[in-house]
Amino acid sequence: MERALGSAGISILCQDARLSIFYAENLPPHFAALFMPGNSDAALFGDAHGRYLTALKHKVLETGIPNNAEVEIDVDGERRTYELKIQRTGERGAHGLLSVMAEVTESRHREKVLKSLLRELSHRSKNLLAIIQGIATQTARNTLSLDTFLLKFRGRLQSLSNSQDLITDSSWRGAYLFELAEKQFAPYWPETSGSMPIYGINAHLTPNAAVHLGLALHELIVNSASYGAISGGAASITLNCREAAIGDRKAIEVAWAEVLHDQSEVHEFSDNSFGRTVLERVVPSSVNGKAELKLVPGRIEYRLTIPETEFEIFKRV
Repeated sequence: MERALGSAGISILCQDARLSIFYAENLPPHFAALFMPGNSDAALFGDAHGRYLTALKHKVLETGIPNNAEVEIDVDGERRTYELKIQRTGERGAHGLLSVMAEVTESRHREKVLKSLLRELSHRSKNLLAIIQGIATQTARNTLSLDTFLLKFRGRLQSLSNSQDLITDSSWRGAYLFELAEKQFAPYWPETSGSMPIYGINAHLTPNAAVHLGLALHELIVNSASYGAISGGAASITLNCREAAIGDRKAIEVAWAEVLHDQSEVHEFSDNSFGRTVLERVVPSSVNGKAELKLVPGRIEYRLTIPETEFEIFKRV
């Protein structure tokens, strides 16, 4: 029995009707050092736990209904959790108690981590649903036909999905700017145009910044693929990230510069368009930054300044 208890990590405590411990087996070292026959629960578990266990065990003695208890003990500066399964033993008039004790520290820690992850997942899911709802509403307001709505809405959802894939792959820590930009460029960048024009600091963005910068890049890239440099097969686009500041706070500036193949002013960024709203209002507000969109004949420029709370700086390229 001793070998079985040891391999299972289980301890047993036997108590008489007065709750004096008269037998114990396979106690962990810190409990074994305190144990003497005749001990009370307070001697092993401390006064606070002792009072709690005494009240619980008296109830088990009176009713005969088994019960469970958990206690947390500091052992060498580490908090450890033990579960006790308590049941009455003996015949009428000679009752006692048997407590089977096992350490559950690791399993309780895993449960706490799982609950924390589920809360985080719920929070992020609600945020994503709110973003999707906003995209759907604003896309509908700025399109005149169902076919056009579906085309634009699906594209924006795919952009959101691409950003979210990177965030999920990093265990929700965020995404690198270069990888994020490459994901957004990939469906539209001509194979004949060479490598994607991404330069500067490869900052690691928070999940919030990654999602919203992804949406901004999608609007710029789709416009370019429809009317601008990408549609003409020209690689006259640069996306550059450099150090900047917002007041006395460190920041990065993500700058898009696009030279059009002619002096046309045709684009999707009319005053009330969803794309312009995303670039000038939604994205900078969501990252607590600022943005500027310049539309001049033959050129489109966009600058988004992101504060240090939304990124970590990594190597320059």
